[in-house]
Amino acid sequence: MEKRTVDVAIIGAGSSGMRAYREAARVTDSVLLIESGPYGTTCARVGCMPSKLLIAAAEAAHHGAHAGEFGVHYALPKIDGAAVMRRLRSERDRFVGFVVEDVENWPQDHRVKGEAVFQSDHVLNVGGDMEVTADRIVIATGSRPNIIPPLKDFGDRLIINDDIFFWDDLPQSVAVFGAGVIGLELGQALHRLGVRVTLFGRDHLVGPLTDPAVISAACKAFSSEFEFHPHADVTRRAKTGDGVEIDYIDCGGAKTAHYDYALAATGRRPNVDGLGLANTSLQLDARGVPVHDLFNGRCCESHIFIAGDANNRFPLLHEAADEGLIAGYNAAHFPDIRRFKKSAPISVVFSDPQIMMVGHTHRQLVEAGADFEIGDIDWSDQGRARVMLVNKGLLRIYGEKNTGKFLGAEMIGPRAEHLAHLLAWAYQSNLTVSEMLERPYYHPVIEEGVRTALRNLNFALEMGAKPLPRCLDCGPGS
Repeated sequence: MEKRTVDVAIIGAGSSGMRAYREAARVTDSVLLIESGPYGTTCARVGCMPSKLLIAAAEAAHHGAHAGEFGVHYALPKIDGAAVMRRLRSERDRFVGFVVEDVENWPQDHRVKGEAVFQSDHVLNVGGDMEVTADRIVIATGSRPNIIPPLKDFGDRLIINDDIFFWDDLPQSVAVFGAGVIGLELGQALHRLGVRVTLFGRDHLVGPLTDPAVISAACKAFSSEFEFHPHADVTRRAKTGDGVEIDYIDCGGAKTAHYDYALAATGRRPNVDGLGLANTSLQLDARGVPVHDLFNGRCCESHIFIAGDANNRFPLLHEAADEGLIAGYNAAHFPDIRRFKKSAPISVVFSDPQIMMVGHTHRQLVEAGADFEIGDIDWSDQGRARVMLVNKGLLRIYGEKNTGKFLGAEMIGPRAEHLAHLLAWAYQSNLTVSEMLERPYYHPVIEEGVRTALRNLNFALEMGAKPLPRCLDCGPGS
């Protein structure tokens, strides 16, 4: 068996592992990146990028078919499923290629292929034929789809999002289980591309939303477009010869439906169960994840660090990269450990309408017993949104009583991906609601809707005048 000794070993070459490698390699040449699968991040291969390619095709079909209210009429779109998937795979492979090229340009002796398993706190068995002794170790093994046991009744007709991005053509029908980010994005996109879709959710939850009023608006928006059951009562799941069969109960009574496939979109789970963590002295939580410090990535008082999806927090790509930086930096400089300030919490769902959350969620504020008020805007009457016929949804902004500090926001509505950034910058800058209202707002823009919500919030906080009724984004002098 080949034996190697290094300063830093990094398990996983995804977004966080790659960033950890770059940080460690700045300090030491004695670093080894271990990857058991193909190079190319989850985001590039089966995550955010291919899903956005599918969504972009769906938006093209949807907008052309719904232009009649503008007085512009097109024939119904003809969906060439094979062409849709051909472009998706081509562009996806291009994104993956950039990542693979990057990794393969790193020194050959800095990387090895094989599954890493802890033999002890400092020793890893890699692929059964290499033993790596590392002074410090970074766990960056990512996550995988979580398939709940009842869905296994569908047998080989059960798919995960990874499978979709390798299709050669679109199927006729798909039942989607899970109304989280993946289920919403892929379910709606497939529906708009002519696939018959039913989305089965649980507990009336929609995406990551926690504010009951915003959840209600989201349920209304999606249910008006395609078959969506926010709390599905599914009584039977079965595989048939050419697909799947589902019995469920809705407000109209018992129903039976047939689909080509069932898509499991029921969350993700960290890839830590195959690491042999029982062979270490690490303290593990109920999910088998090492107990760690979010601000330095360190697992208790050990020399082992963790980053990205493996830590069971399931960050977005930018957060995973930040965590990789933290873990890589501290592993390289160990025992000189540094704590890093976290960026403002920000999340976006690329559905239509889009969903966004910034800062503290409604649930977090309620559970913490925070003293806060809410300002909102119903997008149905917002000027620019009505002009563009995207006037659906609700924005709710939270502010702290007595200080006026901006605490967070949840929203379903137009251009949420852009509004999320503006609000995240305000949150990270520790602005008050009054200070946010002092910033410039052009006319007519979607951002004026944010100002309306802020004005409503400032009034609720007793820090500003009562906004004029139905001002339709009236100017600063109103």
